[in-house]
Amino acid sequence: MGEVYRAADGKLGREVAVKVLPAAFVADAERLARFEREARVLASLSHPRIAGIFEIGRARVEEREIHYLVMELAAGETLAARLAPARCLSTRRSRSPRRSPRRWRRRTSAAWCTGTSSRAT
Repeated sequence: MGEVYRAADGKLGREVAVKVLPAAFVADAERLARFEREARVLASLSHPRIAGIFEIGRARVEEREIHYLVMELAAGETLAARLAPARCLSTRRSRSPRRSPRRWRRRTSAAWCTGTSSRAT
């Protein structure tokens, strides 16, 4: 829930992630409470695989109220890149049964890339 941006912390000279609550949710008290609850939960956790929270706040920008979280920027690829079709199972890397391994690899790769199965159900 929210849009995440890469930003620079000018005071400390580091890159951070800024999560902004969408404008449509600012007027919804339940969504706003959920956003703040998420910040409190993240702030209470300490784990290498969980981004740390640096700040939670609100600001007025161009007559609009914005609620935001400033978090530790996690290095790595985006979710969109991770789920891209180019990451489909390679035919060279798949394991195959003893019979017709080439055909099995081709079918398996096609199924992984399209999200379908070659079997009739």
